[in-house]
Amino acid sequence: MTGSHAMVSHREPWSETTAAWLAQLVAHDTPVLGICYGHQLLAHALGGEAGNHPAGVEVGTVTVTLEEAAATDPLLRGLPAQFPAHVVHWQSALRLPEGAVRLAGNDHEPVHAFRIGKHAWGVQFHPEFDAEAMRGYIDLLADDLASAGVDPAALRERVGPTDTAAGLLGRFARIVEAHHGS
Repeated sequence: MTGSHAMVSHREPWSETTAAWLAQLVAHDTPVLGICYGHQLLAHALGGEAGNHPAGVEVGTVTVTLEEAAATDPLLRGLPAQFPAHVVHWQSALRLPEGAVRLAGNDHEPVHAFRIGKHAWGVQFHPEFDAEAMRGYIDLLADDLASAGVDPAALRERVGPTDTAAGLLGRFARIVEAHHGS
C-alpha cells in the first residue's frame, strides 16, 4: 500500500475501511508493505497513532539509519547501517501499535520503518521513487514547501540515487513469493 495526499488523521471513510482491511491482512499473516501513507495507515489500523509530524514536513533525499532489530529482520537484514531514501510527508506514525518493532529512523523521523507480526512492514520513505520522481515531487510542492519555510531549490540539489531503498521492493516480492510457496 503506497502513498496518498490524504491524511490518515482525517479518518476518511475509505481510509478507515482500508485500515480495517489491513488489520485483517495482518491477522491472517498476509505479507503487507505500507509505504508512506500506507506506513501511517498500518500503524493506525493496528492501534497506533498517525498525525501531523511535530517538526513539520520532511521532503527530499534523506539518510535512514537502521536500528539493531533490523539485523535480524527478514526485509531489512543485510542492508547498510545507513542508506539514502526519498521522502515526502507531513504526517507520521506518532505512536506504533503494541508489539511493533521499530527498525529504522533518522534525526527528523524516529520511525522510518517498523514491523508488526511476522510479515507486515511500514516504511515512511518511498522505495518506489527514483531521483526524477523525487525532483518532480519537489517541483510540484515548491509553493507549499516555501510557505513552510523550506527551500525547494536546496532540496532539489540534494536529491540523489537511492538504490538500497529501491531494493526493498524486490526483497518484499521475494518474501511474498516464499510465503505463498510455503
